[in-house]
Amino acid sequence: MRRVLPIVAAFTALTASGVTVNFGDLSLEEDSYWNGDDESGGFSTGGAAFNNSYNTEWNTWSGWSYSNVIDTETPGHLNQYAAITGSAIAANGIYGIANVDHFTPVFPAIDLPEDTHPVSFTVTNTTYAYYAMRDGDDFAKAFSTEDNDWFRLDIRGLDSEGIQTGSVPFYLADYRFDDPGDAYIIDEWTSVDLTSLGEATRTLEFTLTSSDTGDFGMNTPAYFAMGEMTAVPEPATAGLLAGAGIFGLAVYLRRKRREG
Repeated sequence: MRRVLPIVAAFTALTASGVTVNFGDLSLEEDSYWNGDDESGGFSTGGAAFNNSYNTEWNTWSGWSYSNVIDTETPGHLNQYAAITGSAIAANGIYGIANVDHFTPVFPAIDLPEDTHPVSFTVTNTTYAYYAMRDGDDFAKAFSTEDNDWFRLDIRGLDSEGIQTGSVPFYLADYRFDDPGDAYIIDEWTSVDLTSLGEATRTLEFTLTSSDTGDFGMNTPAYFAMGEMTAVPEPATAGLLAGAGIFGLAVYLRRKRREG
């Protein structure tokens, strides 16, 4: 019996732990980024697909890029590829950057690893968005409790037919408090629970809104950074894996009986 336990433990880890997508299988030169200027239309990591649209006329992009830039001090658009944490979750130092650009209006989206649904993902602000909200810049205002400012990320789940399965809001900044001491701008990797989107979810789509808007839409820089995402097998897949595990265990026991 002692020899059977490791097989059961390995099978449990396979079905329960799911898939973690954290950009750990990508590579970059030091202090650099990929933004889609190769016009490939996106990239894959950890079994998930991330979209990208690059505008060659304006040299702008939207959707997803990935980066290992660590600059947490320089404000402004020229530092659009840095997370305010200055570090990544993955050991290789790479994280994702999402953007919605006026000239390339593509919503950031993730197609999940095959036959999985989302459990959680970690998010933070970019350096660019953080300082624009904290201090203001040529386009965006400094957030204040007097104006009840906020910056919100909405994560929509879509099933295999593109039908929405649910939506999860997450405030990247919130100044809707009477006490200014309660106001915050997210500046660390923060986990967001996605289980309410349901087991039918196969794609995540992300939108950003802000209290600071103008004639051309949102003034707050439309960026956020992603550290990792966790997804688990759908019930049918887990059932098949379970059946395979039980079958393998039965075969092992029969062989042991024959050997004995």
